[in-house]
Amino acid sequence: MSKAPSDRALRLLPGIIFASRWLQVPLYLGLIVAQGVYVVLFLKELWHLVTNTTTFGEQQIMLVVLGLIDVVMISNLLIMVIIGGYETFVSRLQLQGHPDQPEWLDQVNASVLKIKLAMAIIGISSIHLLRTFIEAGNLGSANSGSTETGVMWQTIIHVVFIVSAIGIAAVERLGHASENSAH
Repeated sequence: MSKAPSDRALRLLPGIIFASRWLQVPLYLGLIVAQGVYVVLFLKELWHLVTNTTTFGEQQIMLVVLGLIDVVMISNLLIMVIIGGYETFVSRLQLQGHPDQPEWLDQVNASVLKIKLAMAIIGISSIHLLRTFIEAGNLGSANSGSTETGVMWQTIIHVVFIVSAIGIAAVERLGHASENSAH
């Protein structure tokens, strides 16, 4: 007995919708290219630090090192999005038993990924804010008005990131609490 054409069409639609997740693959590949750009930037900044160590003061060295840390943290964020996003939204990577499998990948889901991303963004924002504080001390009083405003807005944005991360974590915790009480 054959299925009616409308039944086949109804089965086809969910299949197309499910297969559409593969449209994300080029996006993840693009992020891998961006990761390569950050590697080049890191090496360039590291070379700049090594070749100018004798002419840089302590604050300049600290600013370049903070820049290197910033590049590493953004790179870590990219890895979390690439690996976690692919694993969560496209297909399993099937890395069970692989000696280099990231620890966090065993527990990755959309909720965990959101919290990890929020924490990474807070870390990156912290580095930017610290750099701003250090650079603000180097500026003369002629620029103090715009510097104070810029520092104030960066601080407010950083606090908003922190409050957002706390909100995301609280919502996730409430979701898990209601799931556990339902069982």
